[in-house]
Amino acid sequence: QVKLEESGGGSVQAGGSLRLSCAISGYTYTMGWFRQAPGQEREGVAAIYRGDRRGLYPASVEGRFTISQDNAKNMIYLEMNSLKPEDTAMYYCAASPDWTTLPLRTSPYNYWGQGTQVTVSS
Repeated sequence: QVKLEESGGGSVQAGGSLRLSCAISGYTYTMGWFRQAPGQEREGVAAIYRGDRRGLYPASVEGRFTISQDNAKNMIYLEMNSLKPEDTAMYYCAASPDWTTLPLRTSPYNYWGQGTQVTVSS
């Protein structure tokens, strides 16, 4: 059983930065960060495969968000810069033990954290 626990959320003004962390117990291969705002669907904002350095991003966050991993510590991170009010959401880390062709979709992921709130004020 894989367990995930996020930390690092909070409130920040527009243009600011936050770093989210996710502690992972158990083996995972595909790892991602997702967000969900009230009344909206959960969307992928970053994903990475085990051992890779380069992440995958949607256009909405490309160049502002960076996903990284530290396999020795069983952690993944999401560095968020130039934050906008529209980035306000609950952020979740997710993991799967398998490779997937759809790492920014929710369907491939078996395991989810409880989420951490990010609020960006204008």
